[in-house]
Amino acid sequence: MLSFDRGAFHASPKVDNKWFPLAPGMQYTTTGTVASAEGTAKRTVTHTVTGLTKVIDGVKTQVMWDRDYADGELVESELAFFAQTDSGEVWLFGEYPEEFENGKFVGAPNTFLSGLSGAQAGMAMQGEPRVGTPSYVQAHAPAVKFLDCGVVVKENQRVCVPSGCYNDVLVIDERNPLEPQVGHQRKFYSAGTGLVKVTAVGGDNQETLDLVKAEKLTDAQLQEVNRQALALDKHAYQVNPTDYAKTAPAEVATQTAGGPGAASGSASPGTGSASPGTTSTSTSPAATG
Repeated sequence: MLSFDRGAFHASPKVDNKWFPLAPGMQYTTTGTVASAEGTAKRTVTHTVTGLTKVIDGVKTQVMWDRDYADGELVESELAFFAQTDSGEVWLFGEYPEEFENGKFVGAPNTFLSGLSGAQAGMAMQGEPRVGTPSYVQAHAPAVKFLDCGVVVKENQRVCVPSGCYNDVLVIDERNPLEPQVGHQRKFYSAGTGLVKVTAVGGDNQETLDLVKAEKLTDAQLQEVNRQALALDKHAYQVNPTDYAKTAPAEVATQTAGGPGAASGSASPGTGSASPGTTSTSTSPAATG
């Protein structure tokens, strides 16, 4: 049974954990491949930190918007909801992933929201992750067989990807014990940047992703992102009247990139350390599978 103290979360969400910073208006692009029995597909995932907040299970969360493309075609558009405790733990409170086939919306069967249909929020990132800390549950949603678990397996690694080289990289092994055929994922996080690489260990589908671009949107671009994410939130009430319709609508917290809720500092490729002035961040666990 997962449990959390609602009073431990910020009243106004600000996710600035150095391994998982979410600054409104930051957008990250990862590319790679997914190899399966059907063949290999090129994959591009765009992760955008919106300026929206949404209350889930009594906690005000920050809204991420991820778009997943296979061979250039949109296959998933997802909202994910995160909040950070006073001690720096980042928690995942739910996901709303719309699925598409041949360019047409086909549903959102893997939706889960903490506090509804047995779903429970879990820890997306520890406050002070290190080798030797216990494994942790990233969320549990039995209705959709979601039970992602993470454990730190390496520290102080050097990783080079198209966006640059990063030192002090943290490696986390993730798995879903309810779906052993999926195998494990290894996720590589750089301090001050967030997720920079994903690899696969076993499983039916071998997925790899590398960070290729991190950019700060203009205020006008963030406002358009907010508009589209709000439309996705609104659509969810029609698609999932059982659970999603029980939540309060998402709200605009900021229309300014780097505004309220922004994490300060960024990673310098090649150092992995924070430097003032700009911000880089990462994706959510949900964004990569």
